[in-house]
Amino acid sequence: MDQSYADFRARREATVWQRLNRILRVLLVLAIWLPYKKLMQSRAEIDNQQQQVNEQQNLLARQIREVNLLKTDVTYLETIARDRLDLMKEGETVFRLEPPRAAKPKPSDSARR
Repeated sequence: MDQSYADFRARREATVWQRLNRILRVLLVLAIWLPYKKLMQSRAEIDNQQQQVNEQQNLLARQIREVNLLKTDVTYLETIARDRLDLMKEGETVFRLEPPRAAKPKPSDSARR
């Protein structure tokens, strides 16, 4: 009888250690995976911010170029004045073709009721 109890106790202790080992493995995986996931999210956010910085730098470069052209290029300045401000030289006749406006939909009969 002592032998069977000793076997039972040994198996029970072995299963307890196995369970503790499993729990430890799970905790270890979580301890590694959660910071890794946060790191990947941070890298994605950095990439997104870098893309926005690049877009803003491109916009700034275009605007600086336009300012320089407006200050130095008389032909460009005249073109902009004609297009954006509707200015014209003396004796010139300007014909502006506007794109057709979208027609407003007529209210249906069910909307009137």
